Amino acid sequence: MKKEKKIYIVLSQTGSFPSRLLKTFTRAEFNHVSISLSPDLQLMYSFGRRYAYYPFWGGFVAESPNFGTFKRFYKTKVQVLELTVESEKYEEIRFRLAKMFEIKKRYHYNYLGVGLAAFHIVYRQNRCYYCSEFVRDILVECQITDANLLPAIVHPVDFLSIPAVKTVYSGTLCNYSC
Repeated sequence: MKKEKKIYIVLSQTGSFPSRLLKTFTRAEFNHVSISLSPDLQLMYSFGRRYAYYPFWGGFVAESPNFGTFKRFYKTKVQVLELTVESEKYEEIRFRLAKMFEIKKRYHYNYLGVGLAAFHIVYRQNRCYYCSEFVRDILVECQITDANLLPAIVHPVDFLSIPAVKTVYSGTLCNYSC
């Protein structure tokens, strides 16, 4: 029997001006997504703002309720999804995230891609992602889910369509405890 571990996909809505503006256009409950390897969510990875007070400088980021944007917007609304994966897949994700973090300054936010997504146009660049595009690629490239289950232009809510996903929490990030 293969050993299994859990990964966490965190859908969020900070309430910041850019997230409220995006919500106006998308009408989506959540406009950001992160991935975490630990149930306490003390370390999450995504593509978003590098600086809590400056939303227009983005790239690959580590996120936490204890620093950065999530600390600044402590009443961030979240939905925490749990996926059970084989230990080997978990380690592959962990390795990829660690390697990306080592060279995080080489990664950039895919501003053009997220803008064109509003017009149903896929635009990809090397080492550039928006948050849901990044999480999708991690899950697909590590064979956690099939590429056909998540659209090429993926939104945070689309992660709810993964058959094995289980919602373990809905509420504010500051009230979350594992």
